[in-house]
Amino acid sequence: MSERIPVLVVARDPVSKAGVVSQLRHRPEVTVSEAEPDQVHSDPAPGAPGTRTVAVVAADEVDEDTVRTLRAVRRSGCARVVLVATRLDDAAVVDAAEAGVCGLVRRSEATPERLVDVVRTAAAGDGSVPPDLLGRLLDHVGRLQRQVLAPRGLSFSGLSSREADVLRLVAEGLDTGEIASQLAYSERTVKNVLHDVTTRLQLRNRSHAVAYALRSGLI
Repeated sequence: MSERIPVLVVARDPVSKAGVVSQLRHRPEVTVSEAEPDQVHSDPAPGAPGTRTVAVVAADEVDEDTVRTLRAVRRSGCARVVLVATRLDDAAVVDAAEAGVCGLVRRSEATPERLVDVVRTAAAGDGSVPPDLLGRLLDHVGRLQRQVLAPRGLSFSGLSSREADVLRLVAEGLDTGEIASQLAYSERTVKNVLHDVTTRLQLRNRSHAVAYALRSGLI
């Protein structure tokens, strides 16, 4: 049998926490521990969960308290967070994603098999969203790209089309003058683009910027 996945269950409501714990407690794939949201907020260092731990946060809805708890759990050392919620609408999905959640489960669908499946997916570094909500989330992302980012020359990659073009040519070995000539920019513009990218993404130099872009699949 493969090594058990450590799971930390966090919930403000003791009934909700007990429900999730009871669904997972006897599953051979996981090892379950519990924490109160206030414990996560107040003591994120000693005894904090390891990076292998998958946190399962149970809540009625994705309100300010829930979002605060989700962020605190990630700060405490849990890189992978699953949210089990009673109510999940489009806005809740976006708020949860922004808080770093990688798995979403409706409480009405939180069977032991479903929970373990989502925990396994999270532990593997992947995400899981109910199919009907995934479609609406993708629609929301598309609207955001078209209506907000694209008019400003931006994209979800974190690079504008101009920045991507400059980095692509840097990666091909062109110097500043050659890039300026090929893109019909001034050399000052090329230097400013590279400076903006390295500053915004906290990169050391143009080589580091190219490596970051290549590693992230941005160019």
